[in-house]
Amino acid sequence: MVGLSSMQLRKFQEDGFLVLEGIFSTKECDIMREQIQKIIAEMEVPPHCRTEFSTQQEEQLRAQGNTDYFLTSGDKIRFFFEKGVFDKEGNFLFPPEKSINKIGHALHALDPVFKSVTHSTQVQQPHFGGEVTPHQDATFLHTEPLGRVLGVWIALEDATLENGCLWFIPGSHTGGISRRMVRVQANSVGGTNFIGSEPVYEDSRFIPTPIRKGGLILIHGEVVHKSELNHSIYSRHAYTFHIMESKGTHWSQDNWLQPTPELPFPLLYT
Repeated sequence: MVGLSSMQLRKFQEDGFLVLEGIFSTKECDIMREQIQKIIAEMEVPPHCRTEFSTQQEEQLRAQGNTDYFLTSGDKIRFFFEKGVFDKEGNFLFPPEKSINKIGHALHALDPVFKSVTHSTQVQQPHFGGEVTPHQDATFLHTEPLGRVLGVWIALEDATLENGCLWFIPGSHTGGISRRMVRVQANSVGGTNFIGSEPVYEDSRFIPTPIRKGGLILIHGEVVHKSELNHSIYSRHAYTFHIMESKGTHWSQDNWLQPTPELPFPLLYT
């Protein structure tokens, strides 16, 4: 994949997302999935650091947004888990490989397999600048000026209506963002808070985007999207990362995640 056609670019600019099938081979997807199994098998997460991942605002602030494990994860590979997978002592109730919701936030830079995929020719894009509740990526990845973040979502398995494919509100990237996650300092202890609140979106505005294994979805940082609960017996693994336009753009100083020269995040593109 060398850039986008004029029709694809126009579609992305109008909708705020673009589905591209057949970008990665089955073998490439399987290599990434095998590497994840290896990473999980070797993970060491103390019970007090076992954080459930959530996109609900209150749960974000309570369970992850004010923990050092989350706040210092920008240059590390760390693990965030599904709800209800631990007992009261923090022990796994289910196999660890079935309990992972998300691995972040420096997988793209520290793991050789995912680093090679992130920088591969398939995802170079010149010429344009559990249940996951409705949200905008720019809520969490905030640049100045706004609108310079692009998500890359790679399907490592088929994503279907049954197993939780992504849903988008086309054109919703044109109205700005409704809330921001910001870093705050309270009693000398770092944490996060939100400015604004997520509105209630009508379900009828969302459209599903099923995609086959090896496909890729480009996601504008301000487009509203979600995924439904997985109602099937099949997993829906995906690898996602974000890139930020480098020209005339800088990372907001109060964003919860801060890049370093040695480990830029998001990745930069020109």
